[in-house]
Amino acid sequence: MHYGLALPQVGALAQPDAVRTVAAAADAAGFSSLWALDRVLAPVSPRTAYPASPDGVLPIEQHTVLDPLGALTLAAAVTERIRVGTNVLVAPWYAPVLLARSLTTLDLISGGRLTVGLGLGWSADEYAAVGVPQRDLAVSLEETLDVLHAVWTDDVVEHRGRRSLIAPSTVEPKPSRRSGPPVLLAAYTPAGLDRVARRADGWTPAGLPVAAIAPMFAAVRDAAVGHGRDPDALQLVVRANIKVTDRPIEGDRPSYWGSIEQIVDDLAATRATGAHEVILDAQGSVATAAEYLGLLEALVAPAVAVA
Repeated sequence: MHYGLALPQVGALAQPDAVRTVAAAADAAGFSSLWALDRVLAPVSPRTAYPASPDGVLPIEQHTVLDPLGALTLAAAVTERIRVGTNVLVAPWYAPVLLARSLTTLDLISGGRLTVGLGLGWSADEYAAVGVPQRDLAVSLEETLDVLHAVWTDDVVEHRGRRSLIAPSTVEPKPSRRSGPPVLLAAYTPAGLDRVARRADGWTPAGLPVAAIAPMFAAVRDAAVGHGRDPDALQLVVRANIKVTDRPIEGDRPSYWGSIEQIVDDLAATRATGAHEVILDAQGSVATAAEYLGLLEALVAPAVAVA
């Protein structure tokens, strides 16, 4: 299992200097990837509970967020080897052809190191703020995938959909690989997991108990076979939203919350699910880039030693 990390993009770490420092250090240390999330605002009186925390409250660090594509562009510019990725962009917020252009540009800046993670989001307030109706989201995501594929692979791009109309056109440049960057989807419903099986290069869950991951991914793999796809070609990339406590949490606890030892155990359990990669996000547990790198190394070192 490979270890990626969330780029210092939110909370106290959301500064360009921290992005550059952590990106360069992670590249040199052998981490596999750097990831950025999508957040527009933090409502004072939210209409929708945050689904990835036990109490439904948006983590305080996500009240301050750098733009994900801007942060990843900066990270790509100061690194040579490490992959960069979105985990995840809320696909319906973006005009599909403009999203394709932005992602192509980031892919080329990074020298083909981009992985694209897409999801549907959750916040009614954010959908209202970006001026996009929060309805027919699955249809919107399907159309976005259609447009990305066409822009990235077709010599002449043509699309007629509910959200966009592209007259026969050339759209250049193309990404580094003619098939385009790998696309992962965040999904939790049966329909969403089936979409992963039909259309994506992998599944990227977040906020789930570790015990739920393996059976859900098994369902994705089984569905992929039914769609005539190779299940072994699908990647499982798990986001670990980490909260470090001074003492172990007794009794029930969210996965990746607790003492260093408890989180290391959760990472070992994640490896046992068959995950290809885990994204470590501990931005809410530190105040500086140096602390962030030190904490991530403390989490990874025991797992690497066992492996």
